[in-house]
Amino acid sequence: MNQTVRRLLDRQGCLHRPAMTLASDANLYDEGLTPFAAIRVMLALEDHYEIEFPVSMLRRQSFASIDSIVACLEALPLSKRLASRAA
Repeated sequence: MNQTVRRLLDRQGCLHRPAMTLASDANLYDEGLTPFAAIRVMLALEDHYEIEFPVSMLRRQSFASIDSIVACLEALPLSKRLASRAA
């Protein structure tokens, strides 16, 4: 799941550096993530995992780091088919 988040951040996040080079707890906003880019990342994750982020997760902190994004995803119910893609 971590690698998928990093790939989608590289495609949608407009970060200053490649997501693969960042520590998983690095502040993504300090790395160039804007609120608009965070929404694009969220939509890409929703499409990839066929999920929908609940309103309770639509907070700046939810997308502040790769770890926080992964924690949000892990808190959502994913089907077994999608969970196998998450690795």
